[in-house]
Amino acid sequence: MSNARPRAVARWLFAVAALIVAMVVVGGITRLTESGLSITRWQPISGIVPPLNQVAWQAEFDRYKQIPEYAAFNRGMTLAGFKAIFFWEYAHRLLGRVIGLAFALPLLWFAIRRRIPAGYGTRLVALLALGGFQGAIGWWMVASGLSERTDVSHLRLAAHLVTALVILAGIVWTALDLMQLHRDRLAVPARLGGAAALAIGLLFVQIVWGAFTAGLDAGYAFASWPLMGDSFFPAGVTMLTPGWSNAIDNPVVVQFIHRWFAFAVAAALFWLAVRATRRGSRSGFVVVGLVTLQIFLGVATLMTGVLIDVAVAHQANAALLLIATVVAAHRIGVVKPRV
Repeated sequence: MSNARPRAVARWLFAVAALIVAMVVVGGITRLTESGLSITRWQPISGIVPPLNQVAWQAEFDRYKQIPEYAAFNRGMTLAGFKAIFFWEYAHRLLGRVIGLAFALPLLWFAIRRRIPAGYGTRLVALLALGGFQGAIGWWMVASGLSERTDVSHLRLAAHLVTALVILAGIVWTALDLMQLHRDRLAVPARLGGAAALAIGLLFVQIVWGAFTAGLDAGYAFASWPLMGDSFFPAGVTMLTPGWSNAIDNPVVVQFIHRWFAFAVAAALFWLAVRATRRGSRSGFVVVGLVTLQIFLGVATLMTGVLIDVAVAHQANAALLLIATVVAAHRIGVVKPRV
């Protein structure tokens, strides 16, 4: 009799997915509070321990004073103010380490106990490796703001966020496959069809431009809706050369793309939701509800001047929308067993 326990492995993966959603939320707060550059060194092991006395805190603060962000925006900051921004970056890094352990240690235990169903070990190891790579991307992102820039590269920020959400999607899809296997030992992994892949791909494109919007502070460019100021697209905007760079480097253009491409994504997700509903899945209703909420939160983020609570809710809901979309796509891709 097989020792494999697909449901137990799936439940563990769902728990890790919940931690990743929390990580996305904390990461959003870290960005919105301009806390991401407060820790200027990458110490995967020793960095677990925060400063424990006044001397250690002052040394950490002195290192922060050496980077351009401090000179440009925070000159005169008190040690208490530094501790406030240090908290969020430390929490973000600590949660990343917790997620790494929450994935690696149970994976090792399941492997030793032979609880992982055949064919899933390689997929889980690949997700673990991608998680380790994500940590390196995080430092690569932070490093971009430590010498010449006063903030991190928005391109690297987008890479960091997208990698986190790819891991989240992969974990949820794998957990759903395992739950399917628990219900039917003859079940095979669901297939990601072209149309469902397109919908997920469009959602990821929107997330990328959301990261560009955050990284360039493009949300502050125009706090009005549906017009940008007094027009659909503001006149007199200074365009960058070459022209294509405006789509990724010009804050006004980036906000314009992010606010209107959302409706193309919504249309694709509504279509996906209809197909999932026809397959008997309630996930379609969840997708419709979350994509509607996401658009309202996006508008509210602009009109409140990027109020942190609203902006964080917008980012958290994006992660939940991705999960619901993956569930709907998985339901569509379930292969019915042959009789």
